[in-house]
Amino acid sequence: MHTSRGSRLWRRIWAARYLYLMFLPVLIYYIVFRYGPMLGLSIAFKKYDLIKGFTGSKWVGFKYFQQFFNSIYVWRLLRNTLLINLYDLIFNFPAAIMLALLINEVQNRRFKKTVQTITYMPYFISSVVLASMVVQFLSPSSGIINNLIASMGGERQYFMVQPESFRTIFTIMNLWKSIGWNSIIFLAAISGINGELYEACRVDGGGYLRQMWHITLPGIASTIVVLLIMRLGHVMDVGYETILLLQNNANQETSDVIGTYVYRRGLKGGEYSYGTAVGMFQSVVGFSLVILANWLSRRYSDTSLW
Repeated sequence: MHTSRGSRLWRRIWAARYLYLMFLPVLIYYIVFRYGPMLGLSIAFKKYDLIKGFTGSKWVGFKYFQQFFNSIYVWRLLRNTLLINLYDLIFNFPAAIMLALLINEVQNRRFKKTVQTITYMPYFISSVVLASMVVQFLSPSSGIINNLIASMGGERQYFMVQPESFRTIFTIMNLWKSIGWNSIIFLAAISGINGELYEACRVDGGGYLRQMWHITLPGIASTIVVLLIMRLGHVMDVGYETILLLQNNANQETSDVIGTYVYRRGLKGGEYSYGTAVGMFQSVVGFSLVILANWLSRRYSDTSLW
């Protein structure tokens, strides 16, 4: 019985061999670059020695976790990381949905394609170029923003050294860069809605707003929930590469996040075990939030990741 069941399984695999062959590079990628590095998490519990390696390093338990939680920077790091992600959830996540809804209502095909191209393009700008553009735009001497302020009779501002301005600058920068790219999946979800529903709504006298509210938004609600759950998994993770390029001693009070702290202590400082412990804490919190959000979504709606 087990032999016949196994043979049927192999026959199904062989019948779909080309699909499995296409999936193979993805599987290898995740094994090598996602699951393989998890073995290195063991150094979070050891005093890692480059010469002795993983197995020869001394076991110290939760020493580095305790050091992090007793650090004078822990609350600043958590506050900055959570606030930047909260701003992103409040402003950038709904903005992508709104852009998708607006693009969907455009009737002129050429204009629609032009808007999509213009909004997608910033996503492909590298972090280094993007940070340089922000610094130039906000330059107190020749930046376009300060030139505009001066032309209206205001005083030039040193935005990049003002701690209170950093989160706003970073949120607007991310909005400009990612709004078009993030709207793609919502546009794809909208295109899957049955067109007969819109026709029925128009027959009943419903305008564009009523169609959007009663057909489009409910039609993409499941997509919104799934993406929101996935986004919560990164609530402790910020694009620290760009932050490092914008960070300076003056704005570090609000720009220092867990990612920049791990880079500074773990890589630059050579404290590999400590940096791994902080990064592991970051990942565990994100994973826990995904589990919680998925449980709540499954409990109070029909949509969940699993």
